[in-house]
Amino acid sequence: MELESVRIAVVGTGAVGGSVSADLAEAGFDVTLIDQWPAHVETMRADGLTVNTLGAERTVAVRARHLCEVAELRQPFDIVLTGVKTYDTRWVAELMRPLLREDSVFVGLQNGMTIDESAELLGAERTIGCAMGIAANLPEPGYINREVTPAGTWFAIGTLDGARTARLEQLAAVLAPAATVEVTDDVRSAKWMKLIANIPEMLPSALLGVPLLEAATMPGIRPVMDAMSREAYALALDLGIAIRPALGIAPEDVPDGDQYSLDLLDRVLSHFSQPGTKVAVLQDWEKGRRGELDAFSGYIVRKRAELGGRAPVNEAVLRLAERLERGELSPSPENAPLLRDLLAAS
Repeated sequence: MELESVRIAVVGTGAVGGSVSADLAEAGFDVTLIDQWPAHVETMRADGLTVNTLGAERTVAVRARHLCEVAELRQPFDIVLTGVKTYDTRWVAELMRPLLREDSVFVGLQNGMTIDESAELLGAERTIGCAMGIAANLPEPGYINREVTPAGTWFAIGTLDGARTARLEQLAAVLAPAATVEVTDDVRSAKWMKLIANIPEMLPSALLGVPLLEAATMPGIRPVMDAMSREAYALALDLGIAIRPALGIAPEDVPDGDQYSLDLLDRVLSHFSQPGTKVAVLQDWEKGRRGELDAFSGYIVRKRAELGGRAPVNEAVLRLAERLERGELSPSPENAPLLRDLLAAS
């Protein structure tokens, strides 16, 4: 199938999904944007989708549909990309199931391990995983701030069984305008490397209510982050995950040991973070939405418990995040002592 005839849907066109959608539309692909925020859809229809990449703005004409209009669509899609929150993956997979061919693929442009949910609902043969290095935010309808250029964005994609399928090669070509794309034979391990990078940044930075670079340099916070990283790295080894290059780190620069978990965070800080970059969980909290707690430290705590053990630092940070979601705390630098103290307690 020629790339011009590939039908693509992007479900969830917020910061990440929208950034990729704009790149694909501008490259001339047949792409339909589907979103649940009415104002966002209406703005994109009327004025296009504007992406500000490090001060360079461009507005792209896009075909935008609301979720309520999905039932009106009849022609199947070859590739469905989704940028929704991890906790919305299941219902989005079910929503798009009637619009998938037998050889269509469902691709999560997401953090976390949503490949398992997709495979459970749609089949492993229709699931392609994607690990990402990208930073963006959506401050208002129809407008995205992208903090990493497409050339500096990193995607690793792969099938669950490692097979190099025609659809996988097609996806790599489709995503090329949006990122530097690596095709991997072990996407689970690739996603785990990104998860290890996400673990120390997401909840601590969000609890502190400040941009990631600021959080990482606050007194006593980096040791907490590093302890969380090491717990995630140890769990990965116990689960049989292969430690591999990620986020553009060269194979020869991957150390033998859990120093690599710290190196992954350093890579995020140096290559994917601007002074104002806020992690996704903080962006959600500031908009009054719940965060993806289960996708980050919650996942580490759960998987470690399945092996009969504990990840005490991740567990303690998770409990603080749960307190915030119950309204007992607010994102603030005033939470720094709580983070510092839990390291000693753990």
